[in-house]
Amino acid sequence: MAASMSEAGAGRPCASYTDPRLAAVYDPLNPPDAADAFYLELAGEGPLKILDVGCGTGRLATALAERGHRVTGADPAAAMLDVARLRPGGDKVRWVEGTAGTLALGPVFDLIIMTGHVFQVFLEDDAVMAAVANLREHLAPGGKLAFEMRNAAVRDWETWTPDATRETVQVPGIGPVEVFHDIAAADGRLVTFETHFVFGPGDTALTTSTLRFMDHGEMARFVERAGLRAQAWQGDWDRSAIADDSPEIIVIAGVG
Repeated sequence: MAASMSEAGAGRPCASYTDPRLAAVYDPLNPPDAADAFYLELAGEGPLKILDVGCGTGRLATALAERGHRVTGADPAAAMLDVARLRPGGDKVRWVEGTAGTLALGPVFDLIIMTGHVFQVFLEDDAVMAAVANLREHLAPGGKLAFEMRNAAVRDWETWTPDATRETVQVPGIGPVEVFHDIAAADGRLVTFETHFVFGPGDTALTTSTLRFMDHGEMARFVERAGLRAQAWQGDWDRSAIADDSPEIIVIAGVG
C-alpha cells in the first residue's frame, strides 16, 4: 500500500511530510506508476496552466513541466516541497505551501489535478466541500478538475496488514528502510492505519493517518454540490468504465 505515503498532500500534513527523513522515503517507496501515465495523458501536449494539489515531492508536477506545461505544485508540507525544489526539473515549477481548501491563486488553471488518493484525507463533509468548491474557483473557463479515490466497495484496507505490505526500499543518503502498514481502526467509512519505518535496530518511526472512503454516488454528490459537472467517471487507470468492483473512482469534471 505504498501510495499511502502521499495521502496528507491536500490536508493537514502528518509526520511523514514534516520530517525530512520520512519525506525522503517517499520517492523510493512510490515509483512512477499507471496513475502518473493517466494524468500525463490527460494533460496532453499543452501547453496548459496546471495546478497539482498535494504535489508531494513533485514527481508528477516536474514531469508535466518538462512537457511544456506551466505548472504550480501545492502541498501543505514544507519538507515535501524542499525535496520537490531540489529534484531535476524542480526549477521549472512554481511551488506553493498550502491546502486544497485554503489556496487563493485565482481562476487561472486549465487543469487541476489531485492525485495519490489525497482526496481521502478530507474526513468531514465540510472539509470535502471546502476543498472541491475552492478548487472549482481556481478553474479557468473550460478548465477541468480531475481526482480519484479508492472504491469503498472493494474494501482495499483489509489487505493493509504488515505481512502483505512489508517492503524494504533503498533511500539515497540513508540506506535500506523497511516500511509496512497496519490497520489501527476501521469505523464505517473511516479507516485509520499506521505506517512503520524501520531505519535500523532501535531506530524506528511511526505515523498514523485516517482516510475516508466513499462510493461512486457519494462522491458524485459532492462534485455536483460544488457546481461541477462530471465529464467522465472511470474505474481504473486504463480508463475502463466504472463498476461496483472497480478499484478506483476517478472523476474528470468541469464547470457547467
